[in-house]
Amino acid sequence: MAAGHAMDLTGGDILVETLIRWGVTTVFGIPGDGINGVFEALRTRKDKIRFIQTRHEEAAAFMACGYAKFTGKLGVCITTSGPGGIHLLNGLYDAKMDGQPVLAITGMHFHDLLSTHAQQDVELDKLFMDVAVYSARVMGPDHVENVTDLACRKAIAMKAVAHISIPVDFQSQTITRKTSSERNVPNHLSYVRAHYSTAPADIDILNAAEVLNAGKKIAILAGRGALDCTDELIQLAETLGAPIIKALLGKACVPDDSPYTTGGIGLLGTAPSQHAIEHCDTLLMVGTSFPYLEFYPKPGAARAIQIDNDPTRIGLRYPVEIGLAGDAKQTLRGLIPLLKQQADRGFLEEAQSGMREWNLLMKSRATNETMPMKPQVIASELGKRLPANAIVCCDSGTITTWWARHIPVKRGQQHTVSGTLASMACSLPYAIAAAVAFPERPVFCFIGDGGMAMLLGELATVVKYRLNIKIVVVKNDSLGQIKWEQMVFLGNPEYGCELEPIDFAAVARGFHMAGFTIADPKLCGAELEVALAAPGPCLIEAIVDPLEPPMPAKITPTQALHFAESLIKGEPNRQQIAMTVLADRVRELV
Repeated sequence: MAAGHAMDLTGGDILVETLIRWGVTTVFGIPGDGINGVFEALRTRKDKIRFIQTRHEEAAAFMACGYAKFTGKLGVCITTSGPGGIHLLNGLYDAKMDGQPVLAITGMHFHDLLSTHAQQDVELDKLFMDVAVYSARVMGPDHVENVTDLACRKAIAMKAVAHISIPVDFQSQTITRKTSSERNVPNHLSYVRAHYSTAPADIDILNAAEVLNAGKKIAILAGRGALDCTDELIQLAETLGAPIIKALLGKACVPDDSPYTTGGIGLLGTAPSQHAIEHCDTLLMVGTSFPYLEFYPKPGAARAIQIDNDPTRIGLRYPVEIGLAGDAKQTLRGLIPLLKQQADRGFLEEAQSGMREWNLLMKSRATNETMPMKPQVIASELGKRLPANAIVCCDSGTITTWWARHIPVKRGQQHTVSGTLASMACSLPYAIAAAVAFPERPVFCFIGDGGMAMLLGELATVVKYRLNIKIVVVKNDSLGQIKWEQMVFLGNPEYGCELEPIDFAAVARGFHMAGFTIADPKLCGAELEVALAAPGPCLIEAIVDPLEPPMPAKITPTQALHFAESLIKGEPNRQQIAMTVLADRVRELV
């Protein structure tokens, strides 16, 4: 029991008091009869800790993850027993797979009726064992502080998900020495934070410098672990004459106007990035576990060095010669002084020339004025209008391609997406969390119609808390990414991908939010400007061509064959798709 606790504090009181001691100021979730004892403690401490009511528990977990991503602090979500807790899982897996510190608090049935087929009798501590590094069931009010303290400490230290499930009766029971064990000594806990920082061995840094100094064609692959290493990455690139390739979660590690970056990698990456990866003789990976193995150099084709704060991820994707386990920023600061200035700038200059051509190609696609409007147009027009301090939340699907390629990141901006989980419907909850954490900053949600429909009710959350979020819904009445995967990966016609149209602008107005519709590429910029100038939150529906494919930067013969096979097998839109793709390719050649 913590110092200063009166003997009449309940289990719920102690849980919330412990959160406050850990610096938690915001909790996302939904109340329910299985967690109401904790909610009473939140109510009586609302001057110290803010509760944000969501419309779906999945959204609450996404918000906790987004809050952690944007602030670096512990994100917390809370909900009731049974179905409430179950709904959290998708957002919690998002946090787990993107390495974010999140604490989930769930209710449970009465402790002496558990496992007796009671209502909402789900043993959530067992259910959460895979998603959480720590999942504990509270065994009494005297147990609450020990469990909550360790859950917070583990989530923060390990940048992972922790979970507490507390039976409803313990939430309202008061703590007493009569019920605590003799070994549960009062006031034995400390809330002192230990700041942990790893550093690679000096010999490993020296050996890494030797490998990099011997390289002639060096490429840098940077991810989310390098988001605070902008200056170091630029200095590294300048010294080594090396292009910086960015994994999706590392989009904001270097601004896109830097002459040293070739942008993204993978299916939604750039041709210069792919060329650099394929032709480098040395690869330096900084804070990334980019999961698509097929986009790395062939094993053995390049010498590789990896910097990661998690030693278990060293060599996970590509055979590395030297692994530097430690904080990316500190490691780079120790490595850079040991590097020699690369005299031959040919590899970097080739990448820069490729980027000039790539940017012209992207501009031609983004200025196409044919109808229906191309999705690249709305992405590009939005990107032009984002202020330097914007927070941008993208969703998963074809929307991710348009964000990655046509919304350039500026220095000072924050951008994110559901990375390794790649879950749809993440971006609106992310945006809500960002607006709650940083009310003074402009927040943008860039989302497809498929993802928007999944958690549509969170528009009410935006309005309820008067959050200044601009939501851009790219509407093609299709699960576009899945459609193109069916065609290009498997050679099958699309099936099950068409969506019943929704008038999202009208829906937004039904939520008492400004709603706009943009459909004409010639008017897109001007209409977007008017919409973005509207006070308060608003939703902008952009109606785009459903037949515009998110073409990979480099099309393989197998992909081309599968695409042709899908048309032959009876793709319902085969004629229009063929004409769209052909017209685009001809336009790019002219």
